[in-house]
Amino acid sequence: MYAVIFTARINELDDEYSLMAKKMRSLAIEKYGCMEFNAVSEGGQEIAISYWPSLKHIERWKNDPEHIKAQAIGRKHWYTKYKVQVAKIEREYEKHT
Repeated sequence: MYAVIFTARINELDDEYSLMAKKMRSLAIEKYGCMEFNAVSEGGQEIAISYWPSLKHIERWKNDPEHIKAQAIGRKHWYTKYKVQVAKIEREYEKHT
């Protein structure tokens, strides 16, 4: 399993952003096999972490035309800078109470 970690400095988040974020999350999960997608914003920062079964899944998602369009809008309007990291999950455990 792999994680894609997206961190960004927010410029301005508007109504279009909210609609696009929801659409991209659904597209990633329903069409490209994303297993989980979480995002939070605080103090001018955003972090999103998505989990994927393989690098091929991530590559297909990266090259989706709608995703490319969303990225271009993000660079132009929503973010002043961003970083994407791809990490392999070596081990996972959790506790339930």
